[in-house]
Amino acid sequence: MPDTYDVIVIGGGPGGYVAAIRAAQLGLRTACVEKRGSLGGTCLNIGCIPSKALLQSSEKYAEAQHALAQHGVKLAGVELDLATLMARKDKVVGENTRGVEFLFKKNKVDWVKGAARLVAAGRVAVTPMNGGEAQELGARSIIIATGSDIVPLPGVEIDEKTVVSSTGALSLPAVPKQLVVVGGGYIGLEMGSVWRRLGSAVTVVEFLDRITPGMDGELSKQLQRVLARQGFAFKLGTKVVAAERGKDGVTLTLEPAAGGAREELVSDVVLVAIGRRPYTEGLGLETVGVAADNKGRIIVDANFATNVPGIYAIGDVIAGPMLAHKASEEGVALVETLAGQKSHVNYGAIPAVIYTWPEVASVGQTEEELKAAGIAYKTGKFPFSANARARANGDTEGFVKILADERSDRVLGVHIIGPDAGTLIAEATLALEYGASAEDIARTCHAHPTLNEAVKEAALAAEGHALHI
Repeated sequence: MPDTYDVIVIGGGPGGYVAAIRAAQLGLRTACVEKRGSLGGTCLNIGCIPSKALLQSSEKYAEAQHALAQHGVKLAGVELDLATLMARKDKVVGENTRGVEFLFKKNKVDWVKGAARLVAAGRVAVTPMNGGEAQELGARSIIIATGSDIVPLPGVEIDEKTVVSSTGALSLPAVPKQLVVVGGGYIGLEMGSVWRRLGSAVTVVEFLDRITPGMDGELSKQLQRVLARQGFAFKLGTKVVAAERGKDGVTLTLEPAAGGAREELVSDVVLVAIGRRPYTEGLGLETVGVAADNKGRIIVDANFATNVPGIYAIGDVIAGPMLAHKASEEGVALVETLAGQKSHVNYGAIPAVIYTWPEVASVGQTEEELKAAGIAYKTGKFPFSANARARANGDTEGFVKILADERSDRVLGVHIIGPDAGTLIAEATLALEYGASAEDIARTCHAHPTLNEAVKEAALAAEGHALHI
């Protein structure tokens, strides 16, 4: 293994490993430093992938219990084998992380195992996790892609047993009778969905007066109504001020966010999911003078360069949505620029998905953002209850909403709650990327019968003439 590279990437998550692979494809001698025992970062190991595996398994369990009878499939004595469910999740994670390791070998990326620390511009010291002697490496370009970590809740200690983070929620040894989720964002609602389907009584405690802040308000309200019908309870505008462990579980002390009388809530398990923060601990940013903002995010310019020449940053450690695919796009754009190509990231066309059921997906601007900016827009909506494929599938919850500029008809935002919304949003993302109009989508032939026809019909509705409603 050489000690000098064209590019050293610190962090093997979706931003880092993708950047490393693309850099190697472009002919740059590349190393990726990762201290975890496997590649893939938080997303593949304790985030996106294991949570989706659990969501898929829990959906099938809930379907077997409640939904198959309408299709003429009658089952009796459906039982949950939690150990097998968890083993499948671990198998999925292992296959994905080994897949990244194979891609490193295929593309000749050196995986340097250990914790990286910046010692000077162009120099990185890597300490093996077994405590051996640090190895110093040099590179023309260093990319920081160390991702994010959970935000702790003041006064509430996470022990990953009765008070857990998303990591602990992925591996609970038994289905809790009562689960309290602190935080009404993506992670909390997804993990809450897993355990609700498996039998937990789930209560979501959210400081704000709505769940999924930042999402289009109409989608948030619809999602809350759907989850309430699934058995979720919500305490909005409420904060957790204390947590006390006892033999009967965890007793939370709650208080209205605006102030008022306190109440207690007892739960077997408490999931703290109030957000994530940049992870830069031990990187030596201060040593080399890399600047950060008041939220701990590394400050970069339009080309992801920090204030220190030769040091760059991407993903969760810089400003912007903390999404795996955003980090990957930044990694590709950065290394292509380093290789002399022209590349960019269109931050106006980055989709976001919540993998509850129904799924929720958005891209572009929300109605609230358009109103705040004073942009005149028109709206086209189409319900899945009027979509032939959704009816055939028995999944008619939700709708597609398209927001288009009132004068130019250019698509400004698309918001979907419904079956496979996370897949359907790709068409909308492409439309935003290429500056399509609602009419462009409306005049594009969509196969019948498909869920995608709901997107076409919403575009027709924006033009004032939906066909099937």
